[in-house]
Amino acid sequence: MTEEGRNRLENMLKGNNAIGTENLLQLMKNYARTGGSSRQQAKKTITIGVIGFPNVGKSSIINSLKRSKAAKVGNTPGVTRSMQEIIIDSDLVLLDCPGVVLGNKDQSDSLVLRSALKVEDIVDPFKPVEVLLKKAQKEEL
Repeated sequence: MTEEGRNRLENMLKGNNAIGTENLLQLMKNYARTGGSSRQQAKKTITIGVIGFPNVGKSSIINSLKRSKAAKVGNTPGVTRSMQEIIIDSDLVLLDCPGVVLGNKDQSDSLVLRSALKVEDIVDPFKPVEVLLKKAQKEEL
């Protein structure tokens, strides 16, 4: 790796510059543009909801786009308890939503393996381990 590459990597790891942030921001802002010629393109504020399983990085993505700690993050499911609006700029508002878990008690093993349930809420800890052992090769373990 070149010296320039090392410096770039070090700055990225220390700073708030996540890979792809500028491209994603530009893509979202393009949706805020309305019709008309390129000179007359008007902009309107758009709101984009960030949804998904608990503990997959929804709030972290929002913080990267905002370039500050605007949404609370943690390593356990359920940190975001209610929807919150994060204003990125005059054209873009992001909604940080609590994790969505669609399932029932029969699917709890797969939800545990996806970190969608708190460890304290696991009724039978052996079932998820059995599912994991069935899915993994001996060499991988």
